Amino acid sequence: MPFLILSRRGYEDLKAAGPVSGMLWLNPGVLSDQEIAQLRGMGARLEVLPQWIDPRSPPEREAALQRLAQAGGAPLWVEYAPAGIDEPRAAGQPPETQATLRRAQEQAAKLALQAARRLKRLAAADGAAIILPYMSYGTAQHLAVRGRVLKDEGFIPPQQGHSGWRNLVELYKRLGSDEVPGARLCARFQDVEQEIVADDAGYFHAGLSLRQPLAAGWHTVTLRLLDPAPAAGQAARAEARVLVPPATARFGVISDIDDTVLWSNVTNKLRMLKMLAVSNAHTRKPFKGVTAFYRALHEGASGADGNPLFYVSSSPWHLYTPLVDFFQSQGIPLGPLLLKELGVRSLFGAGRHQDHKLKNIEQILRTYPQLPFVLIGDSGQEDPEIYKEVVLRHPGRIRTIYIRNVDPDPARIEAIDRLIDEVRSSGTQLVLATDSEYAAAHAAGEGLIAAGLLADVRADKRGEEARAAAPHPV
Repeated sequence: MPFLILSRRGYEDLKAAGPVSGMLWLNPGVLSDQEIAQLRGMGARLEVLPQWIDPRSPPEREAALQRLAQAGGAPLWVEYAPAGIDEPRAAGQPPETQATLRRAQEQAAKLALQAARRLKRLAAADGAAIILPYMSYGTAQHLAVRGRVLKDEGFIPPQQGHSGWRNLVELYKRLGSDEVPGARLCARFQDVEQEIVADDAGYFHAGLSLRQPLAAGWHTVTLRLLDPAPAAGQAARAEARVLVPPATARFGVISDIDDTVLWSNVTNKLRMLKMLAVSNAHTRKPFKGVTAFYRALHEGASGADGNPLFYVSSSPWHLYTPLVDFFQSQGIPLGPLLLKELGVRSLFGAGRHQDHKLKNIEQILRTYPQLPFVLIGDSGQEDPEIYKEVVLRHPGRIRTIYIRNVDPDPARIEAIDRLIDEVRSSGTQLVLATDSEYAAAHAAGEGLIAAGLLADVRADKRGEEARAAAPHPV
């Protein structure tokens, strides 16, 4: 797998995930000549870029990606480098000259990016473009539609017997898939039609205002690709599912995914990718008891509340289909997934985790102003801090916060204890839970789930423990 490494920090992150292998393209000055020689002596393939690429400039990063991918015939990973990275300067040049050179480089990068986008649109006209719709949510009067237009890389659904190598190939195809920038689509629901234009990364998002109120449940919006039109055959079509929660819902659930529903080691992106690469939806398992607990929350205290679930995660949209496959194979209630848009292939995440989650949670709260919510996350990242901010911004809207304790660091636990006190003063409970059974017992006591369903969560947990302890055939 080829990598484009633009900073020393990016190289250290790559090295921390295991032995450096594959093809590496390096910014000048990232490694010393001695380090490069040492890595080459160990069998690594490295090339130094002819000129420095600004890690903070999306046009420069994207232009470099396109040039190297076209030269090598394969997509690359590119790191995201935050502000504050040392920038080489032209020796002996006055600031005015440096600024002129920088503007010229940025203009050249933009032109290269525009040319690459035109090539992508032309390539998509061979009939290989597909529409990937994402599950979304709406109300009786308004449906939100979202998705992405991509080149079809021949994706194959995961199967029980797939090997680790097969999983790696399928994961790489999804993460390296090419977008179709500026694609035009037609969205239709009943007698309402709307044209949508995808952005530069192929993502699209639109809302359909309805003439007649809808009943609750999942609704299907049809999507048809208008441009680029295929050279032969029919244009790509797809169906987007949109959830309208029922009037019987007593609360909604907003849950993280990584290290909350399933273990992913999200604090180390490269190790997370390696874990994903050797497993798939059929072999990966959720945290013990999660399936029964989320079913109980969906059913509610009456057993038929139909409380909606929303999954907000900083995982990239590239992993949408594997995540949906995972939920379906494990019997976890489905709900809209709100993942992270990455304009360029980013290994370490562009943009703040907190901003992404806050934005999507607040949009859900605005869409359903009469519905209280339960928030579920983990202690490994910023979920407790993010959820505290939600409580402060929206007093009275959050009933309970459940945080799975995945970080045994005493300093982290102490910080969460302080958050518990802050949240309590606002009238909301923050519960640091050891596992799903502990959270379910609290939820039953609060009347969020039927007391009888606690036994199902306990049985689910015990069943997972028994399966994990059973000997596996060699």
